[in-house]
Amino acid sequence: DLMSDMRRDWPDVLHSSLNRTQFWQWDKHGTCAATLEVLNSQKKYFGKALELYEHVDLNGCLLKAGIKPSSSYYKMTAIKEALTSFYGVTPKIQCLLPEEGEKAQTIGQIEFCFTKELQLVNCTAPKDESKPMQAHLNLGTEHLSVCSDSLPTYYPSEVQ
Repeated sequence: DLMSDMRRDWPDVLHSSLNRTQFWQWDKHGTCAATLEVLNSQKKYFGKALELYEHVDLNGCLLKAGIKPSSSYYKMTAIKEALTSFYGVTPKIQCLLPEEGEKAQTIGQIEFCFTKELQLVNCTAPKDESKPMQAHLNLGTEHLSVCSDSLPTYYPSEVQ
């Protein structure tokens, strides 16, 4: 019964498939989160994700900073500053690198981190690591990596 809300509020903007559900990863993330009673089923996990999505209102925050999905390019530092100042925590933003001949990276995922009590927390590397997380997410043939501060950034609305 959450599928229509999932399709509306949690779209996969990087893939042109009508289904666009391949990144809803219960098997990868949900089963680990299921150790918490509030997230111990697919329905609870995705329902809570939708609830947190509405609470966080990422698009509303970026819009207040003048950043909206469009064909314009933005500075990654402006996006990070808007999110960090609004929420008080640092998210992890992952991008598709520019293809040959292109100048801009494309935001693929903005990840907020939560404690087990579902409170926002910084998405930073553990203190014993000397460099920030460089996690890569494989989404079919594309690879997401932590966005570069030096490249222009495209914030897509959806795949055409």
